Amino acid sequence: MNTINNDALEKLHYVTELTELIRTKSSLRSDGAKDTTEFVSFFPDFVWTVRDFTLTLELDGHAITEDEYLENALKLIPGSNPKLQISNQPKEYIKRFFPRKKCFVFDRPISNTELLAHIERVSEDQLDPKFQKQSMNFCSYIFTHASTKTLRQGIIVTGNRLGTLVVTYVDAINSGAVPCLENAVTTLAQRENSAAVQRAADHYSQQMDQRARLPTDTLQELLELHTACEREAITIFMEHSFRDDTREFHKQLMAAIEKKKEEFLLQNEEASVKYCQAELARLSEPLMESISRGTFSVPGGHRLYLEAKKKIKQDYELVPRKGVKAEEVLLSFLKSQTATENTILESDKALTAGEKALAAERALKEAAEKEQELQRQKQKEQQKKMKAQERSFQENMAQLKQKMQMERENLLAEKERMLEHKLKVQEELLTQVFEMKYEKLNEEINQLKEDINRTKKEGPVMFQDMLDVAGDVLTVLPGNAKLLGLGMKLISSRSKEAKNS
Repeated sequence: MNTINNDALEKLHYVTELTELIRTKSSLRSDGAKDTTEFVSFFPDFVWTVRDFTLTLELDGHAITEDEYLENALKLIPGSNPKLQISNQPKEYIKRFFPRKKCFVFDRPISNTELLAHIERVSEDQLDPKFQKQSMNFCSYIFTHASTKTLRQGIIVTGNRLGTLVVTYVDAINSGAVPCLENAVTTLAQRENSAAVQRAADHYSQQMDQRARLPTDTLQELLELHTACEREAITIFMEHSFRDDTREFHKQLMAAIEKKKEEFLLQNEEASVKYCQAELARLSEPLMESISRGTFSVPGGHRLYLEAKKKIKQDYELVPRKGVKAEEVLLSFLKSQTATENTILESDKALTAGEKALAAERALKEAAEKEQELQRQKQKEQQKKMKAQERSFQENMAQLKQKMQMERENLLAEKERMLEHKLKVQEELLTQVFEMKYEKLNEEINQLKEDINRTKKEGPVMFQDMLDVAGDVLTVLPGNAKLLGLGMKLISSRSKEAKNS
């Protein structure tokens, strides 16, 4: 009301108590002091509105802005008097903790005292034009510049996240502890990252269900679809996860996706087997009927049988989208006909004993060649699966590198904003001859500079850590992926040895 004076500032005594009521880190400093260095990194903007403003915006005979009026009101008063120090505390803490300060002053909304007594009934057009303009400026600033609530390193607080934070803080207060931002964020991260894993895994399953037409014509078709859906799932996880420093939740996601992929591969095989068996049953129905009628139990019957079987194989080749088990099902069908074929061959009186022996040998040779072809096909499929794992690894590495780089840039930007703010406050303190406070702030500034330099040099270390993480993630996967993961861990260890030597 009216002005910003000492009485108004002293009413903000809670600002001076923040160091006792909240901690940014779970561990205390080595000297046992409260660490308030990082408050400025997550504190909101400070907007002070003065209603029914009674002063003229002037200082030493010169017009000043509302912001300049606030800055002048926050100037520390030199002196060692205890009352002065108490008076200075809210000003100092507001300067140190809040990254951006703004002031708005409002004249009385209406000069008529009778109307003012019933202001709720006054229409907007009856309000003082100057008050209307001041209100518009205030609303415009809030709507334009008010920042989304964030935690350290730019973590945005959504409604659900705010709910979790509130519960965490209240539980801490009720237990008699000092709420700790670091612990709260850790709790929040555990919950959010678990949800991110579930959301990403569900997206993968839903997309595979919607886009996979089983059986796929080839294994490659399904693996390419898996790669696309996995990429989308990883992107979703990266967008909604944070503080997954040990990549524990990343590992959980990759294990979940790998399990789902194996399930889809199995479903694809089962669909292929079922479809191929049904098609062969349909195509071989005339052959079975001929066998039942004894059509091939005549001289030359073996030749007729071979022609009928050849027709089945030719028609089977024309069946579309048989899937990955097409050859295996065909080979199984041909094996099931071996006894019948041998019986027909032995009873064919048009063939000599030598011709029967050659025919039997030729049949065995064809079956062996078919078996070898099937084994070669399985080897190729295994190679395709291995390549799919490599693509998955590369995709993980690319997105993980991008995420870690973004986190590093956010951290660096946050520290540089903190440094810029503290340098500004330090300059004000030096100008106002507060050498002791200047020196204390100088320690924080030097520490921040060291942190910034260390963060800038973390590129190679980040890549080294990423190799370790990638190896850890992939070793949770089965088969070839696990071998690939062990390979990455070996590369990582050799890289460390080379660096140390």
